[in-house]
Amino acid sequence: MGSMDVKELEVNKTLPFDPSLLKVNISLRQVEEIAMTVSQRCHVNGANEIAWALRALMLTDLTTLAGDDTAANVRRLCLRACYPFEPQFFDRFFDRALIPEMHTAAVCVYPARVKDAYTTLQQYDKLDKVAIAAVATGFPTGQYGLQTRLQEISHAILAGATEIDIVINRQLALVGDWEAMYNEVVLMRSACGQRAHLKTILAIGELGTMENVYKAAMVCMMAGADFIKTSTGKETVNATLPVGLVMIFAIQEFKRRTCQIVGLKPAGGVKTVRDAIAWMTLVNETLGIRWLRPERFRFGASGLLDDIERVVREGVKKLEEEEAQKNVPVSREAAAAETFCKELRK
Repeated sequence: MGSMDVKELEVNKTLPFDPSLLKVNISLRQVEEIAMTVSQRCHVNGANEIAWALRALMLTDLTTLAGDDTAANVRRLCLRACYPFEPQFFDRFFDRALIPEMHTAAVCVYPARVKDAYTTLQQYDKLDKVAIAAVATGFPTGQYGLQTRLQEISHAILAGATEIDIVINRQLALVGDWEAMYNEVVLMRSACGQRAHLKTILAIGELGTMENVYKAAMVCMMAGADFIKTSTGKETVNATLPVGLVMIFAIQEFKRRTCQIVGLKPAGGVKTVRDAIAWMTLVNETLGIRWLRPERFRFGASGLLDDIERVVREGVKKLEEEEAQKNVPVSREAAAAETFCKELRK
């Protein structure tokens, strides 16, 4: 592999620990109501649904985190990430210039599989398009010694990872030792340096309260996280919209107080295009449309791509049938899809 280029990335800075950022009071019922109302504000149909599905595709970290992962299924994962549709599929309805953009944001694998992903993406000449994310720090439980957790980060980066999804030490959150958690995440941030973006997994299903979710998010952001991520996908409760909203509140307050921008990654439980649209709507209505790009928002998902593919293929088939009936070159729906796709490119 020897020829790996070390690129310096723009990453968030570590800020001093400030306990005043942890002051919070959350009404669970209100959060649930707001999340419900806001996420349903988007009306989706036809070509508009195709466009949303493609937007979700471009925001996905296509993930495999199984005990039986092998080089072969990581290769297949990378192939799907790079070429989710055959190129000629888009010829009828989409601008040709969009085809190179039709790939996932990243692939996400265990540290031991990073080299397989790197080799495959290098073969397809996609290393600069599809990022390689590795989970680390004793994923999924974090119940390991600090030194080995930090070493995992360095190993993954040496193998070619440019994004590291760490797990926080939940027991520190549960006993309220926020400063100790901050100190650990600071070390993880510095292990990534400028060679990898740091995503911090809060494992919200194991934090007990919404207040803890908010505080854990704040601690990770102070420590220099580039993204905060809901879950490992291995807990019994994963990404839910109310939890997402609490993390969004934390991102907003942190930005107001520090001017630092942190991304959001729901993971686990985002299985359908409709799920994805609810999340994108929540983000669009709170953080704004600027957040719906890969630098600021990701889905961690393994099954979502199947549903994206289904929605897009069925949608395009419908457009083709309409066109055949009307005998017009491109229906208004398809034009709408194209406009949306132009927006995707921005």
